[in-house]
Amino acid sequence: MTKLADRTRRIAGSPTMKVTATVDRLRREGVEVIDFGAGEPDFPTPDAIKAAAHAALDQNFTRYTPSSGIADLRRAIGDRYRADYGVDYTESEVIVTAGGKQALDNATLALFGPGDEVITHAPYWPTLTEQIKLADAAPVLVRTHAEEGFAIRANAILNAVTPKTRGILVNSPCNPTGALISEADLAAIADVALRQDIWIIVDLCYEKLIYDPVPHNLPRVLADRCRDLTVLCGSASKAYAMTGWRCGWAVGPANVIAAAGAIQSHTTSNVTSITQKAAVAALTGSQAPVRAMLDEYRTRRDQLHAWLTAEPHMAGSPRDRLLADGVRDRWREYGLEQVEIVEHQVLLPYGIDVRVDMTAPTPWRAAMTEAAVEGDPFSARDTGPAFHAYSASGDVTAPVVYA
Repeated sequence: MTKLADRTRRIAGSPTMKVTATVDRLRREGVEVIDFGAGEPDFPTPDAIKAAAHAALDQNFTRYTPSSGIADLRRAIGDRYRADYGVDYTESEVIVTAGGKQALDNATLALFGPGDEVITHAPYWPTLTEQIKLADAAPVLVRTHAEEGFAIRANAILNAVTPKTRGILVNSPCNPTGALISEADLAAIADVALRQDIWIIVDLCYEKLIYDPVPHNLPRVLADRCRDLTVLCGSASKAYAMTGWRCGWAVGPANVIAAAGAIQSHTTSNVTSITQKAAVAALTGSQAPVRAMLDEYRTRRDQLHAWLTAEPHMAGSPRDRLLADGVRDRWREYGLEQVEIVEHQVLLPYGIDVRVDMTAPTPWRAAMTEAAVEGDPFSARDTGPAFHAYSASGDVTAPVVYA
């Protein structure tokens, strides 16, 4: 049997990408599918952006570029952050990446390693914890709660800090909950990070999709407190409906960006030359299309909320009730007939953290997680403050620490 590297046993494939692949297959088979998987705008890329790409092709701008991105685009990203947030980043403090995902991965690989703990909040985007594990560090999950709108609280984050804490990763607006961290909470985290030399990485890929007028100038908060310990990761995907173009970026201290550039130079090299010219047009051109898409998303959200509120079968706590029923039914498929759900909370991506009393067929009383990975339910064996995830086949996946 082929032996794979140990790191392949520490990570799982992206469930988001599995959904995308499944939807694509079903649609090719003629099945009508509503896709609740990846965060995919249903608007076309704005015309001015597409025109810039056509112009790049017509001008034969089709060769390699500097690995970290063309100067025009790095300047445009810095200018955009200056205009939107009042923060200053030079070209040497900006790297252009193949989407926000690579920006986050570069930062994680540049900053963390064996023995390090990196705190983030749950529910979470699956890639965040897998990237931490790929860097040989340990993700530490801090739970947010439905009754608080999954708000990201400074106290919960800071209570998880240990001598091993090397980084804190904040995703705001959060994928999948949509929750925001307040400026005050981030400021409290930043003050501690500065004193204890802890890195803060912020995933801002949904930064242009905040529906209500809430203060959310996270770059300014961090620039004022711990600029030299901050990496901001962004993307053109959501704001400009450019998911397939694969253009993201990271801004931060020049030495971190240089390290990220070295990593990228040996992996993907530059983002597609044509995409870079299109992104320049997106960032420097009119932002009216961004506002128009936001207004439409807000209208849809409000309408969906009205429909759900008016539906009598959704009274009470619909999310909790439906999720709990779904997990109970799923476990019964595997012969776990006598499962009593004592309490439950949305925790893991596309799954539920459920505290159960299982009288049969196993003796375990533990936190059970339905993760639907490769068709196997996952369980967690209680080992104190840490849980080790096991698949139904008995294979150990990786330790996950819950704060």
